[in-house]
Amino acid sequence: MAKYDYLIVGAGLFGAVFAREAADKGLKCLVIDKRPHIAGNVYTENVEGINVHKYGAHIFHTNLKNVWDYVNRFAVFNRFTNSPVANYKGELFSLPFNMYTFNKMWGVVTPEEAEAKIAEQKKEALSELAAAQGVSVEEFEPRNLEEQAISLVGVDIYEKLIKGYTEKQWGRPCTELPSFIIKRLPVRYTFDNNYFNALYQGIPVGGYTGMVENMLKGIDTKLGVDYFENKAELDELADNVVYTGAIDAYFNYSLGELQYRSVRFENELLDKPSFQGNAAVNYTDAETPWTRIIEHKWFEFGKDAEGNDIPKTVISREYSSEWKKGDEPYYPVNDEKNGALYAKYKELAEKENAALKEKGKKVVFGGRLGEYKYYDMDAVIARALEVAKMELGD
Repeated sequence: MAKYDYLIVGAGLFGAVFAREAADKGLKCLVIDKRPHIAGNVYTENVEGINVHKYGAHIFHTNLKNVWDYVNRFAVFNRFTNSPVANYKGELFSLPFNMYTFNKMWGVVTPEEAEAKIAEQKKEALSELAAAQGVSVEEFEPRNLEEQAISLVGVDIYEKLIKGYTEKQWGRPCTELPSFIIKRLPVRYTFDNNYFNALYQGIPVGGYTGMVENMLKGIDTKLGVDYFENKAELDELADNVVYTGAIDAYFNYSLGELQYRSVRFENELLDKPSFQGNAAVNYTDAETPWTRIIEHKWFEFGKDAEGNDIPKTVISREYSSEWKKGDEPYYPVNDEKNGALYAKYKELAEKENAALKEKGKKVVFGGRLGEYKYYDMDAVIARALEVAKMELGD
């Protein structure tokens, strides 16, 4: 008889939520992770009183009240509002695109002036793009991300605030990126710097690690354990497996490698109270090698746990790169080619489960890597709750 009902591979959000739901129903779980810490990519590490987002900035935002209520069971959230700044060759612009952005870009003052300027730029851009395709404006269909963006906001915003950043992020020209990546662009004719249109947003006070720690309270957890080095032995410990790693890795890349984007970080502890005065500054020109700089203390207003001003600061420069084996996979490249390959891996997963069913076992693939899908944090949690409900019942 197996020692556990579920072996959960990965102590990130999906694994932790599933483990919590299973444990609350009286089931016994073992959570393992190859990293030396819990919380996956939302892991935060305390450095000089600053909760550093070790794997890039994570700002929780959602319109799902059930998800918001759920995470608030495990952490107190502050009132952080994401208001990034764009740096284009030393010029600073507000994001998302709003009246502050348009005033800096064109000197317009009223929403009416801004709307007229964008309408003028869109009209001119659409005429040129349609002519280049040899079709009418009505018949024009964007063939790539560049054409899509220019048709939505015109050339000025595209050239200064979209093109360079996007090409660094994806490692390829905007003319080679599919148009669907940027189907809509947030354009606001208000002085509103709140990046997210979400009812609820914030950062867990004390960082995400504490939140996930609370989710896993009372659940057996082993860190520094590589699932594939001990797969047969680990599988024997449980009746079922919840696997949140990369699906192609699970099948030893037998059908080929799915593509991911990875991120490299350069961290600095600085002996000064502020470096850039904002949590996130995006560098939107092509020449600057990093995509953005994160200054972690501003996620919690520059205060320590006692509410005192922190005299030092930690910054992280982010560099986007193509993933290769040994790198951390961050973002699935959800284009047509990779979608077709993922569908084949999904078929393999179904065959695997058909074979396991005869032994009374099952493997559930979940999360951003297990389902090869870009998920925001709230969507990961919603999906984990949904899968737990399907697997465990009400």
